[in-house]
Amino acid sequence: MAILPFDLVSGLGDLRVWAIWILPFAAALIIPAFGKVSKRSTGWVAVAFALASAISAVTLLPGALGNHEIHNQIPWISSIGIKAGVLADPLAVIMSNVVAWISFLIFVYSTGYMKGDKDLTRFFFWMAFFLGSMQLIVLSDNFLQLFFGWEGVGLASYALVGFWYKDKKKDHVGVEGRHVLGLMDYYSPTHSGMKAFIMTKVGDVMMLAGMFLIFAFAGTFGFRELTANTSWATAMAAQHLLIPAAVLLFGGAIGKSAQFPLNEWLLEAMTGPTAVSALIHAATMVKAGVFLVARLAPLFFALAAIGINMDQFFEIIAWVGAITALLLATQGMVHPEIKKVLAYSTGSQIGYMMMALGVAGLSKQFVDGYTAGFFHLISHAMFKASLFMAAGSILHIVGSRFMTDMGGLRKYMKKTYAFMWAAGLGLMGAPFITTGFWSKDAIFAAVYQSGNTWAIPIFAIAVITAVITAFYTTRMIGLVFFGNKSKHVEDMEKEGHHVHEASPSMWVPYGILAVLTIGVGVMGLAFEHQIHDLFVNYLGSTFGIKSSVETVAMGSQPLLGGFLEGVNPVALMASLAAFAIGFGLGYVFYIGRFVDPVKFVNSNIFFYALHKFFLNRWYLNALIYWGFVVAPLYVARGLYKYFENFVLEGFNVVPEKTMAGGARIMQATQTGVSQSYLYIFGVGILIVVFLLLI
Repeated sequence: MAILPFDLVSGLGDLRVWAIWILPFAAALIIPAFGKVSKRSTGWVAVAFALASAISAVTLLPGALGNHEIHNQIPWISSIGIKAGVLADPLAVIMSNVVAWISFLIFVYSTGYMKGDKDLTRFFFWMAFFLGSMQLIVLSDNFLQLFFGWEGVGLASYALVGFWYKDKKKDHVGVEGRHVLGLMDYYSPTHSGMKAFIMTKVGDVMMLAGMFLIFAFAGTFGFRELTANTSWATAMAAQHLLIPAAVLLFGGAIGKSAQFPLNEWLLEAMTGPTAVSALIHAATMVKAGVFLVARLAPLFFALAAIGINMDQFFEIIAWVGAITALLLATQGMVHPEIKKVLAYSTGSQIGYMMMALGVAGLSKQFVDGYTAGFFHLISHAMFKASLFMAAGSILHIVGSRFMTDMGGLRKYMKKTYAFMWAAGLGLMGAPFITTGFWSKDAIFAAVYQSGNTWAIPIFAIAVITAVITAFYTTRMIGLVFFGNKSKHVEDMEKEGHHVHEASPSMWVPYGILAVLTIGVGVMGLAFEHQIHDLFVNYLGSTFGIKSSVETVAMGSQPLLGGFLEGVNPVALMASLAAFAIGFGLGYVFYIGRFVDPVKFVNSNIFFYALHKFFLNRWYLNALIYWGFVVAPLYVARGLYKYFENFVLEGFNVVPEKTMAGGARIMQATQTGVSQSYLYIFGVGILIVVFLLLI
């Protein structure tokens, strides 16, 4: 892999890569000082440093598009030969730019959204820390350094999800008083922050175990070193430890990216400010798991060249993604809170990405699934950040998280209405004009063409999920912008609080991303082909993974006069049908209002039961609480009451009482009278003599 011609060994190119993740950390360090002077200035400090980081990232794009990389290392833990380093290969550079520019727009949005908050300094400190940690993950050249960034985003998410730590009712998520399996389905910010921290730590521990298991055999954490010498993989495979180690690493991705079964923390994470939600769901945290899989998948796939079969590992990735995609999409259909619907959507769409990366490893054309998964990551980052920020504007104006408290807002928030349609169409996969359509179609094609045993069932799940996605997105837009104003809005207006458009500092950032969703979508097929060609060269030169020229199989042929040349017709028809069915049903129920959804659900016992099942989150959240919180606490209290308090404490009393009784006996013998002592002495002698005579 060549180095950029204009980069010296320790020159400008290396410094730019280091600067991408160091600049946000520098911002976090100086923000408290600025906060002492002016809290409002902390936002612009964060914005300025985020912009500088983004500019550093974008300057690396020309080299990355030419399949060049910058790999620079410095001494770190010399005693065991571990170095710190940055790796700016095409994968990392593209990801770094996605993270940097979307985070920059979210930071700008935050200056308007958080205006007037008394804890601005703390907010922007953690936002900058979050960005720096994510960029550290993306640009690290080894597992150990990456893990520092990994834990950094976990810490920042804990602090930001629980940002409003006073736990006021307006900051909770869920419906107050609602129970599922006897447990309250209503969560405070502090509870949600702790839940996110603990659940992701389950995955982190698994990841740490996988890292050190590989280190024990390879003697290195470095990605390039592991690729250059694969003898460690042969040794681990011989002892049947390679796939377990790979699955443990994937456990970290499951936790961070909120995949089944560690998905439940993401939904309660909506207690944080909406800007935090946008950052977590579009640019950081949940994308970290996808990036980790994208970083590792080519390495494990390339092991086939030395006779090591990793199909089980890729099957787990594909099925975890497929299950999560369907599981969370079904829940998004029924929930009344706008941010929760978008949270379900994020987990579901991340499932699509995992599905594509997993199927890539089960296919002869690894690059197809790999490109599809990464393209969807880019696409999703744009429209989901836009949707979250737009939802934040609505919450900011309406003062309620429930969509039933909205309605008819399109007349009052015309810009937000238009931008939310554009971003929503991207999420739905509106044909030919949105990035979401092309990236989702690429996933469909990669799955359908993979030819593996699980191709058809996973393809069916992907299509069903796409139908549901189009439905719940249309439902969300219909409930928020169509119909009559809710009683909540009418009451607000009576009190003098009129609904109006958000400030430019808020709507401009999500407007830019909404326009890009459509703009890039118009040339989406060409954009996909460019990414595909880039990854063909990258995977071939770095991992030796080859791709045939004919990447589209199963009877594909030019469509529409060659405009759709290379597009799989089955995948295309499935994409069109999924959008049409989902959007059509959503329009009937929530935009046209031809059928009342409440009456429809209540009129049929099957739909009523299904609605309740989805609303109760498939009972998974309640079962997790019963299994890992309520039951252990019940057992612990029982042990304390009946074993520790009764048995152990009772046992401790025995030697105490024995010693006390013995002391009293000995004390009774100490009379202080000489005759008594002589009498006892004499009796003792007689006893000894008696014993000797016997």
